Amino acid sequence: MTNSTATPTDLDTRLEAHRTELTGYCYRMLGSSFEAEDAVQDTMVRAWRSYDKFEGRSSLRSWLYRIATNVCLDMLTAGNKRARPMDLTESTPLAQAALSPRPDNTWLEPMPDARVLPMTSDPAEAAIAKESVRLAFMAALQKLPAKQRAVLILREVLAWKASEVAELLDTSVASVNSALQRARATLAERQEPGAEAAVSDPLDEDQQKLLDRYVAAFEGYDMTALTALLHEDAVMTMPPFDLWLTGVGDITGFMTTLGAPCAGSRLVPVQVNGLPGFAQYKPDPEKGGFSPWAVQVLEISDGRITGFHCFLDTQRWFPLFDLPLHLEAETDQVQEGA
Repeated sequence: MTNSTATPTDLDTRLEAHRTELTGYCYRMLGSSFEAEDAVQDTMVRAWRSYDKFEGRSSLRSWLYRIATNVCLDMLTAGNKRARPMDLTESTPLAQAALSPRPDNTWLEPMPDARVLPMTSDPAEAAIAKESVRLAFMAALQKLPAKQRAVLILREVLAWKASEVAELLDTSVASVNSALQRARATLAERQEPGAEAAVSDPLDEDQQKLLDRYVAAFEGYDMTALTALLHEDAVMTMPPFDLWLTGVGDITGFMTTLGAPCAGSRLVPVQVNGLPGFAQYKPDPEKGGFSPWAVQVLEISDGRITGFHCFLDTQRWFPLFDLPLHLEAETDQVQEGA
């Protein structure tokens, strides 16, 4: 179908077919769930408005990626780089723990798998896609200059040829190869916390048992059981607060002091950033039942939980994951979030 024969309905359908993969691309570029969706919407609007100028010399997909790249590069000119708490401050001992929030645009944001990972029948392709949205990899991407970031994502994650990337960026193959080499070198120098997270797809039996034990320990607020599941150097973060804790003692100590109101919580499984996660609802003494408290993202390695990341801005995150904003007291489970 050429641009001269496409009806509005046909064009909408063809554009929408690329929304999930474009959202994944923009999310990796920007580190923000909502900015990524805004960027894709902007891309779709620009494509719609300029479709009559699309001459078909490249595929519609390549053309959309060119537009999306330009949108992301424009958004990144402000210089804002999304981060995790451990990228900004030192770990704080529990005795000095203070909850100091930073603005929303500081933080690397969580994203439901379904919004950024297109369906594929190729297990290897699916594994690469999941690994490329994990928090540690996303944090590493944020350390790269914007064009290097685009080159690395297009070449290493999406498997574009150097010539295709060069055409998209209006540059030479040599320039693309040089940018890729520099990006790889930067990532090799920075071993991000959480980079060792190893989660099979689907979860293997041992990983599923670990998660089942975690749910039982957390919902029961059993610190002895939780201690047995956490790696000795496990990390806990709580954006929008810049506090982060290292080690089992500080994590469980926090949970029984400042975090004590979370006792009696309920956990609902979600698929987030290519990793297992949970929507945490804590008891609501005023309304009864349970109210949203956090989207938890878990990093697992060698049979232990190494990362425990709690995103607390529930008014933003729970709708993004299609999760209800209240659980009735008798409802221990709801359908898994999208």
